[in-house]
Amino acid sequence: MKMVEVTMVRIYLSEKSGQLDNLIKRLHDWEKVRGVSVFRAITGYGENGDLHTSSLATLSLDLPLVVEFFDDPQKVENILEHLNNTIKPRHMVKWSAWVNESEE
Repeated sequence: MKMVEVTMVRIYLSEKSGQLDNLIKRLHDWEKVRGVSVFRAITGYGENGDLHTSSLATLSLDLPLVVEFFDDPQKVENILEHLNNTIKPRHMVKWSAWVNESEE
């Protein structure tokens, strides 16, 4: 099995921010990253400490969203330069990972 280094990125958004559609369009259509997943949290809080939850009592439409994507390290660095202007400070995390690729 051949392992290749990639960079993983996690971006924290809220449903209310309205950024998700544009971000997915950019990552898929323009940047053509290798993989993207979006997770909708059931509970969370951000920088202001307000708790957002999906309980029946509150039925929040402002739940936390997590967008993860990966690609080769240099490509991710270029993407992050573009996203730096649209994603709030301290809302993007990146780390190195390895993905298995077939030896065809």
